[in-house]
Amino acid sequence: MARNREPRRIIAAPIEERYARGWHCLGLAADYTEKPTLLKNFGTELVAYRGEGGQVSILDAYCPHMGGNLSQGEVCGNSLVCPFHHWSWGADGVCDGIPYAKKIPPEAVIRSWPTMEENQLLFVWHDHEGNPPIPEQRIEHIADCFSDEWTDWQLGHQVIHTNCRELVDNMADFAHFGPVHGAPCNGFSNFSEGYKYTQVMKGSSERLSEGAELTSTATYYGPAYMNTYMTGKINGMDVASRLLVTHVPIDVDSFDLRFGVIVRKIPGVSDADNLAMAEQYVELNNISFGQDVDIWHTKRRVDNPVLCDGDGPINMVRKWYSQFYMDAAQVPKSLQSKKEFVLDLG
Repeated sequence: MARNREPRRIIAAPIEERYARGWHCLGLAADYTEKPTLLKNFGTELVAYRGEGGQVSILDAYCPHMGGNLSQGEVCGNSLVCPFHHWSWGADGVCDGIPYAKKIPPEAVIRSWPTMEENQLLFVWHDHEGNPPIPEQRIEHIADCFSDEWTDWQLGHQVIHTNCRELVDNMADFAHFGPVHGAPCNGFSNFSEGYKYTQVMKGSSERLSEGAELTSTATYYGPAYMNTYMTGKINGMDVASRLLVTHVPIDVDSFDLRFGVIVRKIPGVSDADNLAMAEQYVELNNISFGQDVDIWHTKRRVDNPVLCDGDGPINMVRKWYSQFYMDAAQVPKSLQSKKEFVLDLG
């Protein structure tokens, strides 16, 4: 006799308006110039500009005097001048000039956001508590990003209309590679320690390895920046690539996604052919990644997933990810210790 079973109810709690503590990638550093750029992230608006010293500064986007939009202003030295009344704001967020005032009000201060350039990319630091960057969480230098043996970043941007946890879940979601990407795995493991979370995978893909072995090692450095080293095949040639997957929340229900690829040049092949090969491999990766996007835009958030023994460590990655949404003093030491998961595929 069949047992009576209660239907499983999906739980999806309201999402608190709070954003992860860590470095968030804003794309290629070279794209940020002395022309101010408006950024809509973290439930607010910011402005980024490069001063005469070469440093990119990021400030809150609106002048607290009368609300002028600083992204419409001009850079003067290392300061940004509001277009409305020409109040000048230094890179530290402190007003350093009012053309018609004898004294600057002491409360004339706006938020200045820490920035960093690494691996040819620009990063901004976010902390709900307003604390400075954590040294251990610094983005690691990757020599390939500066080597003549590798192509330049081919980087794309799109807005994803879901909470960014859906993206991070992919690190542990072993079971989706076959159905979504047509890339079954024969090796899969996850490792977490402190601010890093790594996925190691072996499998195959008609698209990215022409049916031969595909290997990848993907690591999140903090909550929002992931770099992958991948080996595969294209046009019968072995190819090594690095994939960039990074997100910056717009609000709790959407995020800016930047997906990029650099490819190691093949010796003996002309620069033009290497570039064509890189562009082709980028397009193949974009198609593969787009398959995830299609799922995210139609699925529902599930806080209590029904999991089986072949799914992968979904709860492990979510617990690791949760540390970035807690006050720093509340992060348990257990989340800093090393953990590993190896899926038995025998």
